[in-house]
Amino acid sequence: MEGGSSDAPISAASHQAANAPPPPPPYSLPPSLFMPEDILFCVDIGPESLAEMRVSGPKGRGVTRLDAIKQALLLFAHSKLNMCTDHRFSFSSLGKSFSWVKREFSNDIKSVTEAVRYLTVPEAPVEGADITKLFELANFEARRSHAQGRLFRVVLVYCRSSVPPKHRWPVNQKTFTMDVVYLHDKPGPDNCPQKVYDTLVDAVEHVSQYEGYVFEIGQGMTRVLFRHVCVLLAHPTQRCMQDDFDVPKTIVKRVPPGGGEGIQSDDSMIIST
Repeated sequence: MEGGSSDAPISAASHQAANAPPPPPPYSLPPSLFMPEDILFCVDIGPESLAEMRVSGPKGRGVTRLDAIKQALLLFAHSKLNMCTDHRFSFSSLGKSFSWVKREFSNDIKSVTEAVRYLTVPEAPVEGADITKLFELANFEARRSHAQGRLFRVVLVYCRSSVPPKHRWPVNQKTFTMDVVYLHDKPGPDNCPQKVYDTLVDAVEHVSQYEGYVFEIGQGMTRVLFRHVCVLLAHPTQRCMQDDFDVPKTIVKRVPPGGGEGIQSDDSMIIST
């Protein structure tokens, strides 16, 4: 009617837009002081570290777990130093107990290579695996690193399928971060890799200051070992929880809307094992 109200009814879409919740704020990493790392590698030198991987070396020579571990450690050191030359490394081994290979922390790649080559399996049998001394020395070295404004991390590479590591360490001391890479055989009558894995997870939760990762390789695939070691390049203060870490993903072959053959692309490649 002329002279009356001319307000148009509000559409449903406009009403929904007006009542929609505000968009979430953009993600941002809280500012913090960057701390270079002192990383202590502890490599299992028990007899199972001589088990062969599913890959052949030059002239068909078998590649042992220890051979692959050495390659992975050098890959890690080179990559970490390419990110920041202030990171430093030291090396130790785990037989029945902990022992030093190279105690002095260094960022010199020649020194790192020499220490890695020195890792060997002793001829004498190795029984048991006590990591209490590893924790004691890591705690001592971590306090020295903290005094220098550095972060301390332990990376344990473990290879035994039937011997869970043992330790005696108070739960209230968390001065360092711990990661584990576990190479093992398939479950069988003579081994218990699940029990060993659970023990390693408990140990990481027991001592780790920041989020520690535990990765396992049961297929003997070197590429899986290298992939996990590359994930460990992540700085402990910049990590998500391991349960939230879903990379790499298995992506199925996509089918176009009209049907027919799937489209082969980088997104359709299955890249996990």
